[in-house]
Amino acid sequence: MGATTTTDGTTIEFDDHPARDGSDDADPVILVHGITESAATWDPLIAPLSARRRVIALDLRGHGRSSDADRYDLEAMAGDVVAVAAAVGLERPHLVGHSLGGAVVSAVGAVLPVSSVANVDQSLQLDGFKEQLMSVEGALRDPDAFPLVIGGLFEQMAGDRIAPAEMARVNEGRRPDQNVVLGVWEMILSMPAEEIASVVDAALAGYAGVEVPYLSLFGIDPGPGYSAWIESHIAGAVTEVWPDHGHYPHLADGDRFVDRLDAFWS
Repeated sequence: MGATTTTDGTTIEFDDHPARDGSDDADPVILVHGITESAATWDPLIAPLSARRRVIALDLRGHGRSSDADRYDLEAMAGDVVAVAAAVGLERPHLVGHSLGGAVVSAVGAVLPVSSVANVDQSLQLDGFKEQLMSVEGALRDPDAFPLVIGGLFEQMAGDRIAPAEMARVNEGRRPDQNVVLGVWEMILSMPAEEIASVVDAALAGYAGVEVPYLSLFGIDPGPGYSAWIESHIAGAVTEVWPDHGHYPHLADGDRFVDRLDAFWS
């Protein structure tokens, strides 16, 4: 366990798992969780991932053990990852992020030298997600309705492949703070779709002319045009869909997920 402070004074907590074969300097990995979750979401995958690699799992600001903050936008959360990488002296880590974490590691890969980026079930084309959120915006902003709405959103996306006990474990570890969630989603709720697209384009601009292996792995199909769209922003990006695996393909089939990362990294 460790902690560091970002440039805006936010305390970020993280777990540092040494490689079990002793090769701590080989291919370090940073894991970034989804919204309302924490580093603990990755627990079933830590042992296999750390067999030959040092693995860092962090709590984003406003999540898990990390402190609250004034900002929860993508730039600020990317700064959380950069701060942790600097604190533990990681050079060119592999980045793996799920859901919100997928967007965060995608932003980090555009500004930090990394070995690869793996984005798990987070489309960066946000039009559809905006429509989904706008349909429940009033309830999200209502303190009484918020817990039911946020719980319903995650239940809807979970799918049938993840074991009920595993889904219960994830849900029990959630920190569904309304201020944090609204802070993360404020851009999507308040900006027109074309302005959101411009923000995403700017966040990915750093990939231009740089070779960064990039994997988008989905349990929920992002649509037939996504592969071409992400490759237009990140040259060579690979999009892969595991049909009917829901929002947690990495937890629904952990062995397959670890094998897929090993193949991607090699």
